[in-house]
Parts: sequence; structure tokens; C-alpha cells
Amino acid sequence: MPLLLGAIADDFTGATDLCNMLVRHGMRTVQLIGVPRGTLEVGEVDAVTIALKSRTAPVKEAVADSLEALDWLRRAGARQIFFKYCSTFDSTSEGNIGPVGDALADRLDAPIAVACPAFPETGRTIYMGHLFVGDRLLSETHMAHHPLTPMTDPDLVRVLGRQTPRKVGLVAWPTVRRGASFIRDRLTERRHEGCRWAIVDCLEDEDLLAIGEAVADHPLVTGGSGVAMGLPANFRRAGLLPERGAEAAALPSVPGPAVVLAGSCSAATLAQIEAFREHRPARRLDPLALARGAELHEVVAWAREHLPSGPVLVYASAPPEEVRRVQAELGRERAGAVVEEAMAVIARELVTAGVRRLVVAGGETSGAVVKALGIEGLAIGPQIDPGVPATVTIGRGPRLALALKSGNFGRRDFFLRAFEVMP
Repeated sequence: MPLLLGAIADDFTGATDLCNMLVRHGMRTVQLIGVPRGTLEVGEVDAVTIALKSRTAPVKEAVADSLEALDWLRRAGARQIFFKYCSTFDSTSEGNIGPVGDALADRLDAPIAVACPAFPETGRTIYMGHLFVGDRLLSETHMAHHPLTPMTDPDLVRVLGRQTPRKVGLVAWPTVRRGASFIRDRLTERRHEGCRWAIVDCLEDEDLLAIGEAVADHPLVTGGSGVAMGLPANFRRAGLLPERGAEAAALPSVPGPAVVLAGSCSAATLAQIEAFREHRPARRLDPLALARGAELHEVVAWAREHLPSGPVLVYASAPPEEVRRVQAELGRERAGAVVEEAMAVIARELVTAGVRRLVVAGGETSGAVVKALGIEGLAIGPQIDPGVPATVTIGRGPRLALALKSGNFGRRDFFLRAFEVMP
């Protein structure tokens, strides 16, 4: 079966979120960690997602990496390209959603690209171009204080308009609710008006399915994982994708010691840490001590001591006021780099010590961990929580079971329950 969908994700947990959606809707999916440099056997799959670490990279670097991923996917035969970013539209005034999307659209000769980060299952909806998280505008949530990409404007037409010189239009919900043909017609109208981008409203899963059907012939689709819900059905209607059940999510068993590594400072992750600490050993990293070259080896020794009795947690997550204090002393970039470097070392040391099952919270932390472990790709399995699947590594190195979690995702008991679903 030829490759149907090729996806480019701007961080690692976002990539697994997208893969999870595709597997749930019957597409056998593999996630690659960066663009493969050599031969990597991915097997019989319907979709491949290339996970980049481009969300907060310099714009030129993010564009170059994304175009390299696009070229690989096109050589692999992908019929449609999906550019995946966060359901909270994480970005700055400079990018990288706009610049990367523009570059991909140019390479693909796409006349217009939809932008729809909505994911109603996790509370992300768009109405009249404004992004909501639950019943709050994005700007009224913790995302307004994100340490790298503070989102203080909920108007996505305006946000994207600051990132691209191209005209951004809107397909509003009164059109979306009428179905795919009306969405398709409105997109044509927006294109004739000179729009190269269109923010598309979405309040419920039915809207996602309609949007997906409306963009069946688009060479480029952009959004969160939610809008990908409607894409598998397009391939199925075209006779390119058979009906599949649980076999799309089958994974081999991976026994062994388990660890949770948490770098996200989101409210969801902080609650998950507290829930885990009520039952299992946990140790917090001090970024200031790490910056002085202290503590790291002691943490590894502590984790190795407790591993035989069950999962342990190592975390650098902290509430906003603590994050601001550390950033004031170390600087924003240095504070983040110190934590990522520490998590990378801890993951590598613990896998060397025999750990085979890892839960990692936070996109930047996940990127650092998979890079440190030399992971080439992931086979995608069953869902643990919305947006987070169980995965098993493919390629060289020891076989590992992984759950890479966006900081905002997962129920309070996620860290404990994840190991029950992982193979």
C-alpha cells in the first residue's frame, strides 16, 4: 500500500498527538524523529509523521528543516501533506507557523491553506476566529504566561496575520456547521479574495469531519491533530485505505523498569506530578543547582536505587512564579536548556541501567530525551488519553516503550495509568 499522508510536526509530543488521531481512525502510522539520514525500515504504513523540534527554533532553521522533511515525504510518495502545530497555536509574532506554512505552500503550489488548531475533545474550540480553551479565551488561560510562546491574543486571524505577509481570511462557524460543500465553496471565495490562509472555526467533532472532507484535494493542510480526524475517510472514499480496527494500533510487548520524566510547567502536568507523588517516589530537579554543575549524578543514583520497586518520577516542573524566578537568574533560554540537558543525561543513564518504559511530559523535554537516546522512529499504538498514544521504538538500539505527552494533555492520574496501557 503506498504512503497516503505525510505529516510534519513542529515538536515531538505534537507528532505523537497527530499519530494517535490517525491510528484511532484506522491508519497504520509511524513517527520518525527528524528526517532519516540513512536507511530506516518503517514497514507497511499508511501515514508517516516526521517530528521536528522547530516550534521555537529560529525562523530560517524551522523553515529549512520543514522543507527537508517535506522533500523526504514526497520522495516516499505521500499524496497529501499535513503541517501539525499545537492546539493552542503556540507561536510568537515572528513565527513559526506562518513562515513554515508559507514555505510549504510555495513548494507544493498550494493556492490556499486552512489553519485549524481546534481539538474539541480536549476543550480547544474556535469561534469567529477566536481560540478557546474550555470556556475561556486562550489569552485568559495559563498559555498567556507560557515561558517560550506566551499567547496573549486569542484572535487567530490577527495572530497569523502578524507572522505572514499573505492575506488571512476566516471561514466562520455558520458556514462550517452547514457541511463540507459549504466550507469548500467559502474557501474558494476566500482564495478569489486573495487569501492564502483561512482560519476555520470548529466547535465539535462533526465540524472536524466536515473540514477534513472539504480539504480532500488540498495539497497542504495545517492544524492541530483534531482536523486530521477527517482525513482518513477521504482516502477510504477514494478506495485507497481499507477499513481497519484494533490491528492499526498493535504493538509488541516491552517489559522492564519504568520512569517518568517531566519538564513541562503546565497546570495539567503539575497536577499529574502531585497525583504521582501520593503513591510513588519523586524527586525534583533544581535548575539553579544544575546550572552550577551540581545534583545531576545524585538524581541518577537516587532513581536507580528506587527503580526495582516500580516507576519513579524525576521532574523540573514548577509553578509560574518559580519559573520566572529561575529565568530572571539564568535567562529564559539558559533556564530551558539546563533542564533539557539534564533530562537528556538522566534518560540516557537510566536506559543504560536497564529502564525500558518511559513517560515524558513536555514537548521540549520529549525532544531532548528522544535525541539523547538516539531514537529513530516510533510505532504508534493505543490511546492512553486524548492526544497521547502508547508507542514502541523502531530502528537501532534497545526496544523501548514510550509515552510522549504534551504538557497540557492527560488526566490527573496519567503518570500512573500510562504504564497500564503501554505494552
